[in-house]
Amino acid sequence: MLPFAESGGGWQSEMVTDDQTSTVRGDAELIARAGHLFDAVHEEFACAARDLATWSRPEARSEVAGRVAAGRRSLAAGSLSVRKLWSPLVLADEAQRAHLREVQAAGVRVRISAAPLPHETIILDRRVAILAGQPSPAGREYTVTTSAVLVGSVYSLFGAAWDAAIDLGAYLNGEVPELAPEAREILRTLGAGLTDEAAARRLGTSLRTYRRRVADLMAALDAGSRFQAGVRAGELGLAH
Repeated sequence: MLPFAESGGGWQSEMVTDDQTSTVRGDAELIARAGHLFDAVHEEFACAARDLATWSRPEARSEVAGRVAAGRRSLAAGSLSVRKLWSPLVLADEAQRAHLREVQAAGVRVRISAAPLPHETIILDRRVAILAGQPSPAGREYTVTTSAVLVGSVYSLFGAAWDAAIDLGAYLNGEVPELAPEAREILRTLGAGLTDEAAARRLGTSLRTYRRRVADLMAALDAGSRFQAGVRAGELGLAH
């Protein structure tokens, strides 16, 4: 198995091997062998999970949360980015919703993914990725990797899911407008910085129609300018 350790040159395995990936079974073994990695988060903690039971044992969840919180207190305010992406299952009862509100109030960015999350994942400083397997009576298997290629791929998938997700507050308040496919195309042209003429050509429409659709989009997003429309779309997870 692979107990990871941090060295001056970055994340490395204590094993005398070049293998950068290992599998552990159960929360207790994961915390015992890789728990110290949570102490050393300096820049970003990213998490994607279906619900609050990703860590099946409450004491394991508490230990991870405590390690991350301790690391965060040791940093200058705002220097650690924490993002948590959940499926709507996490909103199943008021206790869980209250927990998410508390987490968000503490400075954690929380989004809800309407699309299924096939893998529950934790990414530490874009250097370590932990992927949770399916629950089983013997305990979940967790794959821990420091492979730059694997971590990069996992981080890219997380980023795509994050961009498509919706901010917790907007999700709970039902503030997310329904955008037609052509409105999303308009968003993409605005994000690309195209002129109106170029955007109209790309979409195969007239300049007048394109500008009308831009105006409709701004109204749907309650934005006073195209820039505000882009910002609002990003806040609501509609930009992609």
